[in-house]
Amino acid sequence: MQLVDIVKGKSPIEMLYHWEKETPNSIYLRQPIDGTWYEYTWAQVADKVRRLTSALYDLGFERGDRIAILSKNCAEWLITDLALQLGGFVSVPLYFDQSEETFTYILEHSEARAIFVGKLDQAVWHRLRNSIPEGVVKIGFSYYGSDGDCQREQDVEYLIPDLIAKAPPFEGTPVPADDDIWTIVYTSGTTGYPKGAVHCYRAPRHVAVRALSIFDLNPRDRALSFLPLAHVAERLLVANNSLYSGMQVSFSQSLKTFQNDLCSVQPTIFFSVPRLWKKFQSGILEKVPQKKLDRMLKIPLLRGMVAKKLRVALGLSQARIIVSGAAAISPSLLDWYAKLGIEIVEGYGMTENLAYGFIGRPGANKSGTVGQAMPDNGFKLSEEGEILFKSPTLMAGYYKDEEKTKEAMTGDGYYRTGDLGVLDGQGFLRISGRVKEIFKTEKGEYVAPAPIESKLAAYKGFEQICLGGVGLVQPVAVVTLTEQIRNQPRDVLEQEIRDFVRELNGNLLNHEKISGIVVANQDWSPDTGLVTPTLKIKRSRLEARYAPYMAQLAPPERVVVWEEG
Repeated sequence: MQLVDIVKGKSPIEMLYHWEKETPNSIYLRQPIDGTWYEYTWAQVADKVRRLTSALYDLGFERGDRIAILSKNCAEWLITDLALQLGGFVSVPLYFDQSEETFTYILEHSEARAIFVGKLDQAVWHRLRNSIPEGVVKIGFSYYGSDGDCQREQDVEYLIPDLIAKAPPFEGTPVPADDDIWTIVYTSGTTGYPKGAVHCYRAPRHVAVRALSIFDLNPRDRALSFLPLAHVAERLLVANNSLYSGMQVSFSQSLKTFQNDLCSVQPTIFFSVPRLWKKFQSGILEKVPQKKLDRMLKIPLLRGMVAKKLRVALGLSQARIIVSGAAAISPSLLDWYAKLGIEIVEGYGMTENLAYGFIGRPGANKSGTVGQAMPDNGFKLSEEGEILFKSPTLMAGYYKDEEKTKEAMTGDGYYRTGDLGVLDGQGFLRISGRVKEIFKTEKGEYVAPAPIESKLAAYKGFEQICLGGVGLVQPVAVVTLTEQIRNQPRDVLEQEIRDFVRELNGNLLNHEKISGIVVANQDWSPDTGLVTPTLKIKRSRLEARYAPYMAQLAPPERVVVWEEG
């Protein structure tokens, strides 16, 4: 029997039962601790899951209780998530790089009775621990060493190792119903408090069966999990798909060890975001300048050898499915990687439809698009070009917010994404902007930022980009720079940017031509309040912060303005 036939109709926890029985001694999870890899078989994972479930019942928690998880990615994140499923609890995954106010709001709004606290940096935990509402039980993961964790026994009421050591394995194999609540995922919205998207068990079942059939995922595959598991994309593409495919999942110890961890794992499935692809590119060009690389890739005898060496160095020599998501990636960057034999496909989805939308297929992809629709995703375009979805993966609604749920849906039950799209004759979708992000310049002309930001990303030195210009004569781009380019002499760099802007404007409509570039003096991280935990730009806040600098641009005399300080 084919694997895809075995998984049909099964929930994630039922797949744990399957592997626990069929391949108990196969390695499932691999966790690096202080430079040493610790491996856990399916049987060992299942035993920990069953004992932790019993312990939660012993502590007085009941089916349906909301329980939060706050941790970087690690083996215990998945073990905890599975224990919550086995016990019939509702998981509430949390981003660790968010404000104290938002953190408290989510715990209170979700009515979380407990929070699992895991692999965190010292500063993060010190900042958030006093924001946990009174009465919420704190349960700690194991201690992971100086590179990854800060948790101490005095910070929590219980530790997982202690609970597991005392509790007997939970017996039985309960099966959740399609409409049972699986998780509440809070959106990292760009305005206001986040909304809690309620997902039932029918959603992960649907995603996994379709993913297995299209991408032939199987137990021989390997993944490295490092993007936040609180985000639906990582949770579905890696965590959920691993349960249905039986593939092995490894974790990264820390940012310092990430590249070594990636090279050690050499994953067959790799999911990342545009910012990391840009960093990978900068790291290569720092060692091999672009002109030298171009020369080597033009020589037939060297081309294959050089490309293979770089793929091995990146840790992608065996990757057969490489996906970029969460934000648009420049077609020029995709083309650059393609010359190294690395085909990156884009994916598109959102929290509300469990990241189940469009994705490129390796070998049948079209650069500049987010691929073709996944089966049964209920996609259509409104008359205005807004992307709408209606599928079994769609949320049941926003938790305790009927008004916001109604606003997000059309009268016939489609979810409004807020994104504008164009579909070509072959079914490839191109994102053309956000409905609410289109702005009007002083001339009264409307400008869509996304397509222009994609063109700006062709300059290898720009890392983060935000196009604005409400009320200005012409649009203005605010950018941060890559590490590689920051050390260049300012006059040389400024001339490069001026030349790039002149060339770019030659390919834009008159009302789209940018008047110049504002160079920010630091990256936009979530703690600056300028981006969300998933690094989506908070456009209005960015424009407000950099408005004085944007107003200083006066081409052709001044095309580049630097934020000082």
